Amino acid sequence: MAGAERDGTMLETGHLNDSLGSPGQKDISHLNVPFCGTIKGGMRPGKKIVVMGIVDPNPESFEISLCCGDTDVPPADVALDLQARFPDRQFMRNAFVSGEWGEEETPIPYFPFIPDQPFRLEIHCEHQRFRIFIDGHQLFDFYHRVPNLPAVHVIKIIGDLQLTKLG
Repeated sequence: MAGAERDGTMLETGHLNDSLGSPGQKDISHLNVPFCGTIKGGMRPGKKIVVMGIVDPNPESFEISLCCGDTDVPPADVALDLQARFPDRQFMRNAFVSGEWGEEETPIPYFPFIPDQPFRLEIHCEHQRFRIFIDGHQLFDFYHRVPNLPAVHVIKIIGDLQLTKLG
């Protein structure tokens, strides 16, 4: 299995199919964090990504990024960067386009993650935005800043969580 290095850490490469339970889905033994995998066919309106996991008992943060590649030099564009920050109970989202981070968005109605508890995060891709759901409840929308959605073909997950399912 191929890997990519990021900040001195080897990222395991996996592959995501279009839906949960499809033949190419990785077994839990292949979902080590940090995780770096391919989104088959890239993002497009109507596509959904599901991340299921368990927050570590004493978390600082975790991050889920949808990227236009996994290169560090030059850095690949990041269409959606989600960061759960436990000390200040924020769920930040942002995008990295043409070498620059945009303005962070942080307002949320509630902080949905609890240490040592499972969660189900869904990213729904629509024509103008990503719609984020946690445990079946819509939390917020993030409007596209990367114009070429099919170029968004990599998912990276790092931080204080265990992955249990990804599809």
